[in-house]
Amino acid sequence: MSRKNQAAVIVGASGGIGAALETALIEEGAFDVVHGFARSRRGAQHLDLLQEDSIAAAAAHVAQGPPVTMVMVATGLLHLSPRGPEKALRELDRDWMAECYAVNGIGPALVAKHFLPIMPQSQRTVFAALSARVGSISDNSLGGWHAYRASKAALNMLMRNVAIEVRRRNDRAIVVTLHPGTVDTALSKPFQGNVPAGRLLDRERAALQLLDVIDELKVSDSGKLLDYEGKEIQF
Repeated sequence: MSRKNQAAVIVGASGGIGAALETALIEEGAFDVVHGFARSRRGAQHLDLLQEDSIAAAAAHVAQGPPVTMVMVATGLLHLSPRGPEKALRELDRDWMAECYAVNGIGPALVAKHFLPIMPQSQRTVFAALSARVGSISDNSLGGWHAYRASKAALNMLMRNVAIEVRRRNDRAIVVTLHPGTVDTALSKPFQGNVPAGRLLDRERAALQLLDVIDELKVSDSGKLLDYEGKEIQF
C-alpha cells in the first residue's frame, strides 16, 4: 500500500520488534519518512514513556514533517532483573506493579494523547499498540503474571476508549492493540523453553506479519485486540 507524502512512527524502535518494524518500513519505502523513537536514543529520536515531556517533544518534532498516518507503539515490560512475572499473590509488589502499568498502559495512552491530534482528521489513519493474548480476561485460564496481565488488560481498555473518542472527529481512524505472538526477543527469552516447536517467531517475520495486519485493517476493527493473523481476541 503506497503512502507517499506520509510518515510513520515507531515508538520503541530500539527493541526487538520495534527495530524490525522500523527496518521493514524503511526497506518497503511506502512512507516518505519513518520516525523511530526510543528511550535509549538521543536528540530528536529520544522518547521515554515515563516522561510525558519527551513524548510531547517527539510529537512536536514529527508534526514539522509529512502527516503521520501510522503510529505503532512497540513497547512492553514483562521482566526486569531481579523482577519477573509473579506466579502467586505473595509475590505482588506495589512498585513493580506501578512500573508495569506505567510502561504497558499509561505510556501508550500518553503517546495517543500527543500523537493523535497531529494525525490527519480526514483520511485513513492507524494507531496501534503491542498488547498480548495474556491481557485478555476471557482467555485467562492459567492465572499468574499479575502485573503484566493486568497492565496489558488496562492497555486494551484504554485503546478501546481512544478508538471511541477518535472516531468522533475522524470516521476513518483505526485504533487497535495487536498480539504479535511469541517472538524471539529479550522480553520472551526467559520463557522460550515453554513455547511449542515452530511457534517461536523471529522478529523480522513478526514485524512483517504485523504490518500485513495493519494494511488489512478496516474501520470496523477499531477498538479491537487482534493477533498476528488478524484474528480478534476477545477482551
